[in-house]
Amino acid sequence: MRKTVLLILGILLILASIFVARKIIDNKKKSGPKPEKIIKTVFVDTVQNKTISIQIAANGNLKAKRRLELYAEVQGVFREGSKLFKTGEKYQKGQTLIRIDASEYYASVQSAKSNLYNLVTSIMPDLRLDYPDIFDKWQAYLNSFDINKTTPKLPETTSEKEKYFIAGRNIYTTYYNVKNLEQRLAKYTISAPFRGVLTEALVTEGTLIRQGQKLGEYIDTDIYEMQVSIGKEYGDLLRVGESVELSDLNKVKTYKGTVARINSSIDLATQTITAFIEVKEASLKEGMYLEANLDAKKEENAIEIDRGLLQEGDKIFIVRDSILDMINVTPVYFSDKKVVLKGIPDKTIVLSKSVPGAYAGMLIKVFQEKNRDSNNNVPGESSASATKKR
Repeated sequence: MRKTVLLILGILLILASIFVARKIIDNKKKSGPKPEKIIKTVFVDTVQNKTISIQIAANGNLKAKRRLELYAEVQGVFREGSKLFKTGEKYQKGQTLIRIDASEYYASVQSAKSNLYNLVTSIMPDLRLDYPDIFDKWQAYLNSFDINKTTPKLPETTSEKEKYFIAGRNIYTTYYNVKNLEQRLAKYTISAPFRGVLTEALVTEGTLIRQGQKLGEYIDTDIYEMQVSIGKEYGDLLRVGESVELSDLNKVKTYKGTVARINSSIDLATQTITAFIEVKEASLKEGMYLEANLDAKKEENAIEIDRGLLQEGDKIFIVRDSILDMINVTPVYFSDKKVVLKGIPDKTIVLSKSVPGAYAGMLIKVFQEKNRDSNNNVPGESSASATKKR
Protein backbone atom coordinates (compact mmCIF):
# COMPACT_ATOMS: atom_id res chain seq x y z
CA MET A 1 0.00 0.00 0.00
CA ARG A 2 2.79 2.35 0.91
CA LYS A 3 4.64 1.64 -2.32
CA THR A 4 1.50 2.35 -4.28
CA VAL A 5 1.07 5.77 -2.67
CA LEU A 6 4.69 6.71 -3.29
CA LEU A 7 4.39 5.62 -6.92
CA ILE A 8 1.31 7.77 -7.44
CA LEU A 9 3.01 10.83 -5.82
CA GLY A 10 6.08 10.33 -8.02
CA ILE A 11 3.95 10.20 -11.16
CA LEU A 12 2.05 13.34 -10.13
CA LEU A 13 5.32 15.17 -9.41
CA ILE A 14 6.69 14.23 -12.84
CA LEU A 15 3.52 15.40 -14.56
CA ALA A 16 3.57 18.69 -12.65
CA SER A 17 7.21 19.24 -13.63
CA ILE A 18 6.40 18.60 -17.29
CA PHE A 19 3.46 21.01 -17.13
CA VAL A 20 5.54 23.79 -15.54
CA ALA A 21 8.36 23.25 -18.06
CA ARG A 22 5.95 23.57 -20.98
CA LYS A 23 4.53 26.81 -19.52
CA ILE A 24 7.98 28.29 -19.24
CA ILE A 25 8.84 27.27 -22.81
CA ASP A 26 5.58 28.70 -24.14
CA ASN A 27 6.18 32.02 -22.37
CA LYS A 28 9.64 32.32 -23.95
CA LYS A 29 8.24 31.74 -27.41
CA LYS A 30 5.77 34.63 -27.06
CA SER A 31 6.98 37.79 -28.82
CA GLY A 32 7.34 41.01 -26.81
CA PRO A 33 5.12 44.08 -27.35
CA LYS A 34 5.46 45.70 -30.73
CA PRO A 35 7.39 49.00 -30.65
CA GLU A 36 5.20 52.02 -31.03
CA LYS A 37 5.79 54.07 -34.15
CA ILE A 38 6.39 57.79 -33.33
CA ILE A 39 5.40 60.58 -35.68
CA LYS A 40 6.64 64.01 -34.70
CA THR A 41 4.54 67.11 -35.23
CA VAL A 42 6.44 70.02 -36.75
CA PHE A 43 5.93 73.71 -37.49
CA VAL A 44 6.31 74.74 -41.12
CA ASP A 45 6.28 77.83 -43.33
CA THR A 46 5.62 78.26 -47.02
CA VAL A 47 8.47 79.99 -48.86
CA GLN A 48 7.68 83.29 -50.55
CA ASN A 49 10.85 84.90 -51.90
CA LYS A 50 11.08 88.67 -51.51
CA THR A 51 13.58 91.47 -51.17
CA ILE A 52 15.42 91.18 -47.85
CA SER A 53 17.06 94.25 -46.36
CA ILE A 54 20.38 93.13 -44.91
CA GLN A 55 21.13 95.02 -41.72
CA ILE A 56 24.48 95.04 -39.96
CA ALA A 57 24.22 95.15 -36.19
CA ALA A 58 26.73 97.40 -34.43
CA ASN A 59 27.01 99.17 -31.10
CA GLY A 60 29.00 101.87 -29.39
CA ASN A 61 28.98 104.84 -27.03
CA LEU A 62 27.86 108.34 -27.87
CA LYS A 63 30.36 111.18 -27.98
CA ALA A 64 29.72 114.84 -28.61
CA LYS A 65 30.53 115.74 -32.21
CA ARG A 66 31.90 119.12 -31.13
CA ARG A 67 34.01 119.20 -27.99
CA LEU A 68 36.55 121.68 -26.73
CA GLU A 69 39.46 120.92 -24.41
CA LEU A 70 40.26 124.09 -22.52
CA TYR A 71 43.94 124.96 -22.03
CA ALA A 72 45.54 128.14 -20.71
CA GLU A 73 47.91 129.94 -23.08
CA VAL A 74 48.73 132.63 -20.50
CA GLN A 75 49.40 132.77 -16.78
CA GLY A 76 47.38 134.52 -14.13
CA VAL A 77 44.76 134.22 -11.39
CA PHE A 78 41.37 132.78 -12.35
CA ARG A 79 38.76 135.48 -11.69
CA GLU A 80 35.09 134.65 -11.13
CA GLY A 81 32.62 135.39 -13.90
CA SER A 82 28.88 135.53 -14.38
CA LYS A 83 28.65 131.76 -13.78
CA LEU A 84 30.55 129.34 -11.59
CA PHE A 85 33.06 127.22 -13.46
CA LYS A 86 31.47 123.89 -12.44
CA THR A 87 30.68 120.62 -14.18
CA GLY A 88 27.23 120.62 -15.73
CA GLU A 89 27.04 124.40 -16.10
CA LYS A 90 25.39 125.48 -19.36
CA TYR A 91 26.69 128.36 -21.49
CA GLN A 92 25.42 130.21 -24.53
CA LYS A 93 27.55 131.01 -27.56
CA GLY A 94 29.91 133.91 -26.82
CA GLN A 95 29.46 133.70 -23.05
CA THR A 96 32.65 133.87 -20.99
CA LEU A 97 33.87 130.51 -19.71
CA ILE A 98 37.11 131.60 -18.02
CA ARG A 99 38.46 135.05 -17.20
CA ILE A 100 42.08 135.31 -16.11
CA ASP A 101 43.32 138.45 -14.37
CA ALA A 102 45.06 140.53 -17.06
CA SER A 103 45.34 143.92 -15.35
CA GLU A 104 49.15 144.02 -15.49
CA TYR A 105 49.32 142.86 -19.10
CA TYR A 106 46.49 145.23 -20.07
CA ALA A 107 48.58 148.16 -18.86
CA SER A 108 51.46 147.15 -21.13
CA VAL A 109 49.10 146.92 -24.09
CA GLN A 110 47.73 150.39 -23.40
CA SER A 111 51.28 151.71 -23.21
CA ALA A 112 52.08 150.23 -26.63
CA LYS A 113 48.91 151.75 -28.08
CA SER A 114 49.85 155.15 -26.72
CA ASN A 115 53.30 154.84 -28.26
CA LEU A 116 51.75 154.10 -31.67
CA TYR A 117 49.39 157.06 -31.37
CA ASN A 118 52.29 159.34 -30.53
CA LEU A 119 54.29 158.12 -33.54
CA VAL A 120 51.44 158.80 -35.93
CA THR A 121 50.87 162.19 -34.36
CA SER A 122 54.56 163.08 -34.78
CA ILE A 123 54.44 162.63 -38.58
CA MET A 124 51.38 164.81 -39.12
CA PRO A 125 53.30 168.15 -39.49
CA ASP A 126 55.57 166.60 -42.11
CA LEU A 127 52.61 165.17 -43.97
CA ARG A 128 50.90 168.58 -44.05
CA LEU A 129 53.97 170.17 -45.60
CA ASP A 130 55.43 167.44 -47.82
CA TYR A 131 52.44 165.19 -48.60
CA PRO A 132 49.29 167.31 -48.34
CA ASP A 133 47.34 164.87 -50.56
CA ILE A 134 47.53 162.09 -47.93
CA PHE A 135 47.29 164.28 -44.83
CA ASP A 136 43.49 163.97 -44.56
CA LYS A 137 43.69 160.19 -44.71
CA TRP A 138 46.03 159.95 -41.74
CA GLN A 139 44.16 162.66 -39.88
CA ALA A 140 41.01 160.58 -40.17
CA TYR A 141 42.95 157.57 -38.76
CA LEU A 142 43.96 159.60 -35.69
CA ASN A 143 40.38 160.74 -35.19
CA SER A 144 39.17 157.07 -35.22
CA PHE A 145 41.92 155.94 -32.85
CA ASP A 146 40.48 155.02 -29.41
CA ILE A 147 43.00 153.74 -26.94
CA ASN A 148 40.28 151.80 -25.07
CA LYS A 149 39.25 149.90 -28.21
CA THR A 150 40.96 147.59 -30.67
CA THR A 151 43.63 149.36 -32.69
CA PRO A 152 42.24 150.27 -36.14
CA LYS A 153 43.97 149.13 -39.28
CA LEU A 154 46.56 151.52 -40.72
CA PRO A 155 45.54 153.42 -43.86
CA GLU A 156 46.66 151.85 -47.12
CA THR A 157 49.56 153.56 -48.83
CA THR A 158 48.98 154.81 -52.39
CA SER A 159 52.57 155.49 -53.47
CA GLU A 160 56.11 154.30 -52.93
CA LYS A 161 57.11 157.62 -51.33
CA GLU A 162 54.32 157.36 -48.76
CA LYS A 163 55.26 153.75 -47.95
CA TYR A 164 58.96 154.60 -47.46
CA PHE A 165 58.09 157.60 -45.35
CA ILE A 166 55.77 155.64 -43.02
CA ALA A 167 58.18 152.69 -42.73
CA GLY A 168 61.09 155.03 -41.99
CA ARG A 169 59.25 156.40 -38.99
CA ASN A 170 58.93 152.85 -37.55
CA ILE A 171 55.13 153.02 -37.63
CA TYR A 172 54.61 149.59 -39.23
CA THR A 173 56.79 147.82 -36.63
CA THR A 174 55.06 149.56 -33.75
CA TYR A 175 51.60 148.83 -35.19
CA TYR A 176 52.23 145.07 -35.54
CA ASN A 177 53.75 144.92 -32.06
CA VAL A 178 50.53 146.42 -30.72
CA LYS A 179 48.38 143.93 -32.67
CA ASN A 180 50.50 141.08 -31.31
CA LEU A 181 49.94 142.31 -27.75
CA GLU A 182 46.21 142.62 -28.37
CA GLN A 183 46.03 139.05 -29.64
CA ARG A 184 47.71 137.79 -26.52
CA LEU A 185 45.47 139.94 -24.32
CA ALA A 186 42.42 138.23 -25.84
CA LYS A 187 43.72 134.87 -24.54
CA TYR A 188 43.09 135.99 -20.97
CA THR A 189 39.40 135.45 -21.66
CA ILE A 190 38.03 132.15 -23.02
CA SER A 191 34.52 132.37 -24.48
CA ALA A 192 32.13 129.60 -25.50
CA PRO A 193 32.37 129.03 -29.28
CA PHE A 194 28.95 127.34 -29.28
CA ARG A 195 26.09 126.57 -26.94
CA GLY A 196 26.93 123.65 -24.69
CA VAL A 197 27.74 122.23 -21.26
CA LEU A 198 30.92 122.09 -19.21
CA THR A 199 31.64 118.39 -18.66
CA GLU A 200 34.93 118.72 -16.80
CA ALA A 201 36.23 121.50 -14.53
CA LEU A 202 39.79 121.19 -13.23
CA VAL A 203 40.22 124.66 -11.71
CA THR A 204 38.21 126.95 -9.46
CA GLU A 205 38.00 130.71 -8.98
CA GLY A 206 41.09 132.13 -7.32
CA THR A 207 43.41 129.42 -8.66
CA LEU A 208 46.74 130.48 -10.11
CA ILE A 209 46.63 129.23 -13.68
CA ARG A 210 49.88 128.38 -15.45
CA GLN A 211 50.58 128.45 -19.14
CA GLY A 212 49.74 125.11 -20.81
CA GLN A 213 47.56 123.92 -17.92
CA LYS A 214 44.37 122.02 -18.79
CA LEU A 215 41.30 123.77 -17.41
CA GLY A 216 38.42 121.49 -18.42
CA GLU A 217 36.27 120.18 -21.26
CA TYR A 218 33.27 121.73 -22.99
CA ILE A 219 30.87 119.94 -25.37
CA ASP A 220 27.99 120.71 -27.69
CA THR A 221 24.91 118.82 -26.45
CA ASP A 222 22.91 119.21 -29.68
CA ILE A 223 24.78 116.72 -31.90
CA TYR A 224 26.33 113.38 -30.94
CA GLU A 225 28.31 110.76 -32.82
CA MET A 226 28.65 107.03 -32.31
CA GLN A 227 31.69 105.17 -33.62
CA VAL A 228 30.99 101.64 -34.82
CA SER A 229 33.15 98.95 -36.42
CA ILE A 230 31.85 96.84 -39.29
CA GLY A 231 33.36 94.01 -41.32
CA LYS A 232 35.50 95.04 -44.25
CA GLU A 233 33.27 93.05 -46.63
CA TYR A 234 30.48 95.57 -46.00
CA GLY A 235 32.62 98.67 -46.41
CA ASP A 236 31.56 99.21 -50.03
CA LEU A 237 27.88 98.80 -49.17
CA LEU A 238 27.61 101.72 -46.73
CA ARG A 239 26.96 105.23 -47.97
CA VAL A 240 27.32 108.57 -46.23
CA GLY A 241 23.90 110.04 -45.48
CA GLU A 242 22.09 106.71 -45.12
CA SER A 243 19.51 106.49 -42.35
CA VAL A 244 20.32 104.35 -39.30
CA GLU A 245 17.98 103.12 -36.58
CA LEU A 246 19.42 103.32 -33.07
CA SER A 247 18.02 101.85 -29.86
CA ASP A 248 18.98 101.51 -26.23
CA LEU A 249 19.82 98.18 -24.61
CA ASN A 250 16.26 97.62 -23.40
CA LYS A 251 14.79 98.32 -26.86
CA VAL A 252 12.49 100.85 -25.21
CA LYS A 253 13.55 103.99 -27.08
CA THR A 254 14.59 104.32 -30.69
CA TYR A 255 16.41 107.16 -32.41
CA LYS A 256 17.09 108.15 -36.00
CA GLY A 257 20.68 108.73 -37.07
CA THR A 258 22.62 109.11 -40.29
CA VAL A 259 26.00 107.86 -41.44
CA ALA A 260 28.19 110.96 -41.19
CA ARG A 261 31.65 109.61 -42.07
CA ILE A 262 33.27 106.33 -43.12
CA ASN A 263 36.95 105.69 -42.57
CA SER A 264 38.69 104.59 -45.75
CA SER A 265 41.37 102.56 -43.95
CA ILE A 266 40.97 99.08 -42.45
CA ASP A 267 42.04 98.28 -38.91
CA LEU A 268 44.92 95.82 -39.23
CA ALA A 269 44.18 94.03 -35.98
CA THR A 270 40.41 93.50 -36.37
CA GLN A 271 40.04 93.85 -40.17
CA THR A 272 37.10 96.20 -39.66
CA ILE A 273 36.13 99.62 -40.99
CA THR A 274 35.12 102.46 -38.70
CA ALA A 275 31.92 104.37 -39.43
CA PHE A 276 30.52 107.37 -37.56
CA ILE A 277 26.77 107.75 -37.01
CA GLU A 278 25.40 111.21 -36.26
CA VAL A 279 22.28 111.57 -34.12
CA LYS A 280 20.35 114.56 -32.74
CA GLU A 281 18.06 114.11 -29.75
CA ALA A 282 17.53 116.26 -26.67
CA SER A 283 17.27 113.26 -24.34
CA LEU A 284 20.66 111.80 -25.34
CA LYS A 285 23.72 112.09 -23.12
CA GLU A 286 27.40 111.60 -23.82
CA GLY A 287 28.55 108.10 -22.98
CA MET A 288 25.18 106.41 -23.62
CA TYR A 289 25.48 102.91 -25.06
CA LEU A 290 23.31 102.37 -28.16
CA GLU A 291 22.81 99.64 -30.72
CA ALA A 292 22.58 100.42 -34.42
CA ASN A 293 21.17 98.55 -37.42
CA LEU A 294 22.93 99.66 -40.58
CA ASP A 295 21.13 99.02 -43.89
CA ALA A 296 23.98 97.54 -45.89
CA LYS A 297 22.20 96.23 -49.01
CA LYS A 298 18.99 94.69 -50.32
CA GLU A 299 19.06 91.05 -51.46
CA GLU A 300 16.37 90.16 -53.99
CA ASN A 301 14.62 86.76 -54.25
CA ALA A 302 15.70 85.61 -50.80
CA ILE A 303 14.23 84.51 -47.47
CA GLU A 304 15.33 84.92 -43.86
CA ILE A 305 15.19 82.07 -41.33
CA ASP A 306 16.68 81.18 -37.96
CA ARG A 307 20.31 80.11 -38.06
CA GLY A 308 19.43 76.93 -36.15
CA LEU A 309 17.47 75.65 -39.16
CA LEU A 310 20.53 75.66 -41.40
CA GLN A 311 22.12 72.22 -41.65
CA GLU A 312 25.75 71.53 -42.54
CA GLY A 313 26.22 75.15 -43.52
CA ASP A 314 24.27 74.99 -46.81
CA LYS A 315 21.22 72.72 -46.39
CA ILE A 316 17.75 72.97 -44.89
CA PHE A 317 14.87 70.55 -44.24
CA ILE A 318 11.72 70.72 -46.36
CA VAL A 319 8.46 68.77 -46.19
CA ARG A 320 7.29 66.54 -49.05
CA ASP A 321 4.15 64.45 -48.50
CA SER A 322 4.60 64.28 -44.71
CA ILE A 323 8.24 63.25 -45.09
CA LEU A 324 11.29 65.33 -44.33
CA ASP A 325 13.71 65.96 -47.14
CA MET A 326 16.88 68.06 -47.41
CA ILE A 327 17.86 70.51 -50.16
CA ASN A 328 20.91 72.66 -50.86
CA VAL A 329 20.66 76.43 -50.38
CA THR A 330 22.94 79.44 -50.83
CA PRO A 331 23.55 81.49 -47.64
CA VAL A 332 24.28 85.15 -48.46
CA TYR A 333 24.38 86.76 -45.01
CA PHE A 334 24.65 85.62 -41.39
CA SER A 335 23.57 87.65 -38.37
CA ASP A 336 23.75 86.57 -34.74
CA LYS A 337 20.30 84.89 -34.95
CA LYS A 338 19.21 84.92 -38.58
CA VAL A 339 20.53 83.80 -41.97
CA VAL A 340 19.50 85.07 -45.42
CA LEU A 341 19.16 82.30 -48.02
CA LYS A 342 18.74 82.14 -51.79
CA GLY A 343 17.98 79.30 -54.15
CA ILE A 344 14.70 78.07 -52.59
CA PRO A 345 11.72 77.90 -54.97
CA ASP A 346 8.51 79.68 -54.02
CA LYS A 347 5.80 77.66 -52.23
CA THR A 348 8.38 75.22 -50.87
CA ILE A 349 7.34 74.04 -47.39
CA VAL A 350 10.22 74.40 -44.95
CA LEU A 351 10.56 73.89 -41.21
CA SER A 352 9.99 77.04 -39.19
CA LYS A 353 11.32 75.54 -35.95
CA SER A 354 14.04 72.98 -35.42
CA VAL A 355 13.19 69.31 -34.71
CA PRO A 356 15.56 67.29 -32.50
CA GLY A 357 16.85 64.19 -34.21
CA ALA A 358 15.46 65.15 -37.62
CA TYR A 359 16.79 63.32 -40.68
CA ALA A 360 15.96 63.02 -44.36
CA GLY A 361 13.13 60.49 -44.85
CA MET A 362 11.69 61.03 -41.38
CA LEU A 363 7.89 60.70 -41.18
CA ILE A 364 6.31 63.82 -39.68
CA LYS A 365 2.95 65.48 -39.11
CA VAL A 366 2.41 69.17 -39.92
CA PHE A 367 1.02 71.19 -37.04
CA GLN A 368 -2.29 72.80 -38.02
CA GLU A 369 -3.51 76.10 -36.63
CA LYS A 370 -6.87 74.58 -35.70
CA ASN A 371 -5.05 72.26 -33.30
CA ARG A 372 -3.80 75.33 -31.46
CA ASP A 373 -7.39 76.51 -30.89
CA SER A 374 -8.79 73.15 -29.79
CA ASN A 375 -5.84 72.03 -27.70
CA ASN A 376 -3.66 74.33 -25.63
CA ASN A 377 -0.95 71.70 -25.34
CA VAL A 378 1.40 73.14 -27.97
CA PRO A 379 4.51 71.08 -28.83
CA GLY A 380 7.38 71.57 -26.48
CA GLU A 381 10.58 73.51 -26.76
CA SER A 382 11.80 71.31 -29.58
CA SER A 383 8.73 72.40 -31.60
CA ALA A 384 7.72 68.76 -32.07
CA SER A 385 5.36 66.46 -30.20
CA ALA A 386 5.13 62.70 -30.39
CA THR A 387 1.93 61.05 -31.69
CA LYS A 388 1.72 57.33 -31.02
CA LYS A 389 0.53 55.07 -33.78
CA ARG A 390 -0.03 51.36 -33.23
